[in-house]
Amino acid sequence: MIVNDITRVIEDFAPLGIQEKWDNSGLLIGSPETPVHSVLVGFDCTPELVDEAVECGADMIITHHPLIFGGVKKISPDDPVGLTIIKAVAAGISVYAAHTTADKVLAGVSGAMASRLGLVNVAVLDSDGEGTGLGAVGDLPAPLSAQEAVRLVKEKFGLKVVRCSHPDEGLMISRIAMCGGSGSSLIGNAISAGAQLYVSGDISYHNFFTSKGFMIMDIGHFESECDIVEILFSLIKKNFPNFAVRKSCRLMESNPVLYL
Repeated sequence: MIVNDITRVIEDFAPLGIQEKWDNSGLLIGSPETPVHSVLVGFDCTPELVDEAVECGADMIITHHPLIFGGVKKISPDDPVGLTIIKAVAAGISVYAAHTTADKVLAGVSGAMASRLGLVNVAVLDSDGEGTGLGAVGDLPAPLSAQEAVRLVKEKFGLKVVRCSHPDEGLMISRIAMCGGSGSSLIGNAISAGAQLYVSGDISYHNFFTSKGFMIMDIGHFESECDIVEILFSLIKKNFPNFAVRKSCRLMESNPVLYL
């Protein structure tokens, strides 16, 4: 098994060509021809994840968020990214990220959100015309009040708290749009798609002043996307059933946002 065998499976599912222009999905550390004996799947590539890979004998890490986004001016152990690179290279660990590539396939991040909520008639929210695109939109099997929708989202995502706009009195929700991660830019798409509720993360303050008949719910960046770890793990396991692939056992601890 070599790195290219693993990346080919991922890219059949989430092609590199569909990533956003600003993104940096793909193989970030290592060579496609490097032998691989074990893979660790996580959410963010951090020094702690590299340590976990070393502990479990993994020589390839796959994450959702890219370790390297823009130009790197220096690689220093005083910087979290630099330290991660140093640790990975020293341990001979290849690093791959499936970021907006996994965001833009319906079976990826946003589709997983729709599945949690039990939506039907699910489609891409912001389609690029090729069957891929950011976000998803779908219908509830039966309409819910705003309060019932809040309870549903909190239950299905395992949340104690959410940030949401003030709903209109009597608002009934039958159609929900969503986008994992930072989804403020798709609020207009959600309204145009006929959704009464938009679920995402990293929503800024002023976006909570919503129009009549529409509600926004911010469940958190990590919380909206972390299902991608299971998706990538299952993808590799299905294609290579006898290969050693593991999910990070510290996934939920890796969320950099602490709720107190």
